[in-house]
Amino acid sequence: MDGETVTPACVLYARPGTACDVCDSRYRPADELLTAATIMTPSVLLVDATLAERIRDPRSVPEHAIIVATDEQAATALGKRAALSLAGMTDVAARRAIFHAACQEASAEYTIAQFEDEFHEVSRIGIALMRERDRKALLRLIVTQSKRLTFSDGGGLLLARDDVDGRQWLRPVLYAFDSIEGQWIAPESGYLLDDTTLIGHAAMLKQPVVIADMYDLPHDELFERALEFDLAHQYRRRSMLAVPMLDQLGHVLGVLLCVNRKTDPNARIRTKEDADRYVIEYSKREVRLVRMLASQAAIAIENARLYAQVEDAFESFVQAAVSAIDLRDPATAGHSQRVAELVTTLAEDLERKESGPYRDVRFSPGQMRALRFAALLHDVGKIAVPEDLLLKAKKLPRGGLERIEARFDLIARTIELEACRTRAGTSEADADTALAAQLEELEHFRVVVRTADEPSVLDEPVAAELRVIAERTYERPDGTIAPYLTPEELHYLELPKGTLDPSERAEVEAHVTATRDLLASIPWTDELKELVTYAYGHHELLNGAGYPHHLAGDEIPLQTRLITIADIFDALTAADRPYKPAVPVERAMEMLRADAEAGQLDPELVKVMAESESYRRRAATDPPDA
Repeated sequence: MDGETVTPACVLYARPGTACDVCDSRYRPADELLTAATIMTPSVLLVDATLAERIRDPRSVPEHAIIVATDEQAATALGKRAALSLAGMTDVAARRAIFHAACQEASAEYTIAQFEDEFHEVSRIGIALMRERDRKALLRLIVTQSKRLTFSDGGGLLLARDDVDGRQWLRPVLYAFDSIEGQWIAPESGYLLDDTTLIGHAAMLKQPVVIADMYDLPHDELFERALEFDLAHQYRRRSMLAVPMLDQLGHVLGVLLCVNRKTDPNARIRTKEDADRYVIEYSKREVRLVRMLASQAAIAIENARLYAQVEDAFESFVQAAVSAIDLRDPATAGHSQRVAELVTTLAEDLERKESGPYRDVRFSPGQMRALRFAALLHDVGKIAVPEDLLLKAKKLPRGGLERIEARFDLIARTIELEACRTRAGTSEADADTALAAQLEELEHFRVVVRTADEPSVLDEPVAAELRVIAERTYERPDGTIAPYLTPEELHYLELPKGTLDPSERAEVEAHVTATRDLLASIPWTDELKELVTYAYGHHELLNGAGYPHHLAGDEIPLQTRLITIADIFDALTAADRPYKPAVPVERAMEMLRADAEAGQLDPELVKVMAESESYRRRAATDPPDA
């Protein structure tokens, strides 16, 4: 078709052999349009009666292509599907006018279709950017998509930063070039936010800057060409596009950079000749696309920063909570940190398993973080436990042994006074012997009480002696009669093991409920909210013998099982517990195996821990005599 009449970008398609007194047979075969997946140009399809039979399916013609009927049969067959018709037209000028109108409409339809495709593509990229939480992955995605949308050989991302003197710099975060070895290359130091460089100039203008040839800058440009990059990487920059990224207040967050728009995506640009052959200037389309991408990137980066701040806030809270636990219970200081380290290591060991029931287990970064937080916070509920119980190292309550010792001192003085009053009629030797025997017996009672007060298992002979002691009485200075041991003191001293009676143990065990209540009140992110469940159940056992809900089997999450094993192991091997000696790590592993065989712990997890070398790191902190 005549170039003066029809838009050059428009392409005519017709059935081979079609006679056309207007286009002078300068058209492409219709099959090129009908069989192609996508035609990236405005298109007009000339349809005669024969071709009309082939295009009954509307999907066979691209939506943006304009159909023109060339005869009466085609016009009748196509009906409303034909945008225009030449049927019955004999005047060449009129026919040319129809072709011109068809091409104009095709260009408009193509432009609309192109905008729709670009909108959908940018929207898809925007969704991907919003979903990406990993900052490094997010920045790479931004650069990758800017290169892809603009057919660029290279791309880069620079973020604004203030230095100690208050000057604003644009610091390169990453660059990616198809033509440079390694593709992702380390960026240089940075650019001041001023007019001396292309990047700084774009940031100052807050508008896109397009350069056709970096080696042939217009004389009125304020910035100078910088060739250091090309020399360092044996590269040839020609066309460049710098688009500033602005936040909601219009502040510059950074600059998105595209380099060397290529006509051939596989071309490598190393020399001037390569640039001459393959590199073209960035058009309005690329500027429009990158501006949209830069806007979305700015929002995504801001969201990522806010998300990172939320994560930092959670991290700070967790560390503060752990510090609070350590301050309340110095005897177990460091326990939560050690449990978290062991749990994380055990989870990583589990991921490496290639056989067994957990061979397919993998933890995402978010799941691993939730697991670590749960391990760090599993005892946070101890903040609500009375300090006397939290720090109780002996069976008797605080000051209990001292009261008994003082009472026995009083009893000794009472025995001595009574001996003085009853010496009449008795030889001095006999009186001294009797007094010594009574005091010796009293001292033995002291030893029995001290022995029983320890958190070790109470032997029956000691228990029997305690009952005998409790039945003995003495006379107080006011003349009243009182027992050597009160019923309450006997109650505590007769505890078969440990330092807590059932009511005290219930108060301590309630720390898991306090942990749940405290953690559940915090608005965790979606990927962290499950940590409440993981931490809450760390005293549950697979056979249902744990607490608080006596969960069993699959009712206990895998993450909770990991925390339980690490918690027990650290409690056994800890050298800082005043109420029990530390257990050597190998002995602790034997005890874990025994618990697994008894159905309390997950045998596969205990096996993974035993097979790894991670638990042996604990040996370095064992006491010399452990």
